[in-house]
This record gives sequence, structure tokens and C-alpha cells, in this order.
Amino acid sequence: MDTDLRRYLQKNRNQITWKTKIQIIFEIVKALSRVHEENSVHKNLHSGNVLYLKNKNDWYISDVEFYGPANKPLNSVYGNLSYMAPEVIYKSEYSFKSDIYSVAILMWEVLSEQPPFLNNNNDQDLALNIVNGTRPKILPGTPEIFKKLMEECWDANPEKRPDIQTLWNKIEDINKSIHENNDNWKDVNIDINPNITELTYNNSKVYTFKDLPKPKNATKGDVLLN
Repeated sequence: MDTDLRRYLQKNRNQITWKTKIQIIFEIVKALSRVHEENSVHKNLHSGNVLYLKNKNDWYISDVEFYGPANKPLNSVYGNLSYMAPEVIYKSEYSFKSDIYSVAILMWEVLSEQPPFLNNNNDQDLALNIVNGTRPKILPGTPEIFKKLMEECWDANPEKRPDIQTLWNKIEDINKSIHENNDNWKDVNIDINPNITELTYNNSKVYTFKDLPKPKNATKGDVLLN
């Protein structure tokens, strides 16, 4: 593989067309659908294991069902916290729908061209924020269709998130629309933060959290500014 998504976004920041962003998101969803078709849950989907093969212009997902180190403590969870679904943080409840949550964070990352929760300095605080419904701030200029889709996919209730086939169908429709009617998308202009010059990412590791509340959706005003 030539690179991963996080390095691709760093290298091409402020140069990625809207059409390319939609294509990347479509390829991520398509790759995850192949994982789910095998009745597998990825469990640790993040921009470091979404891989790009330049000569095929295609995206792939690695590290499927890698549970972390064999000696990790009981009642701990392994993964990349910024992409981790609230039910995973709360009770290590992995499912197809926890992967969908991770896709929503990846969608946000592709559209905004920056890592989620960039200003996080404390894992316990971030975990608490996520289970309390904090999500990355959707940037001005994001089309309403994507805003609603991300909000559906990162809902605190896994049952309210779409399954992979439903998500694929929605992204495929958007992808077709932009290829067939590119003029309708020319005015899309997401407000990328020009002041961010150094991008830092969390890595996957073992976490042990205690005394966290049951996951819920945020009320107005709770969304974290990224």
C-alpha cells in the first residue's frame, strides 16, 4: 500500500476536491461492506488502517478483527479512542453498528481534512465526553445530506444507526449524483480551518475506564469544538 488515509489527508490538505472526498468515503464504506459480508466486525477502524493503493486508485481496510495485545487487562478495551463508539467505551460492546460509528468519524475527518478531537489532551475526559454525546463539530458549508448522515451514524443508540447496506446505498446515490451532475456540487465549500498546520493523531492502545455514565446523545451546546 502506498499510504494510509491520515497521511493522504495531511499531504494533500486544502487540495482535495469535493468529488475526491465523496469517492474516498464511498470506497471506505464499500470496503467495510466486504468485511461485514463475511460476518466480521472490524472493531478498530480509523484513518491509520484505511489504506490507499495509488496504481489502482482504490482504498482498503486493514487490521480486521485485531483485538489488541494478548495480555491486555480484563475490563479493558483496545483501539483508537477518537473513533471508538460510546457503547464500546462504556461496556466493550462491539457490533456491526460500532463500525458504523467509526465510519461517521472517518466521514467527518475526510470532509474536514483534520483528525477528530484534535485538542484532546486527556483520555478519561475524552471518553466521558464521547459517552455523553460529544462529537466533532460539523464544519460550516457541509451539505445537509452529509450532516444528517453523520448524525445518524454516530447516534449514541446503536440501533438508530444505519446498517452497512443502507449506508452504502446512500453514499452510492451521492457519489452518482456528483459524477452525473457535477455542476450541482460546484458551490460546495466546506470551511477548512487554515490555522491548523501540525496535525497530531491518537494511536491505538489499551484503555481502562471506570465509572462512566450510560451513553446518551448530546443536548444543544454540548458538541465539542475541534
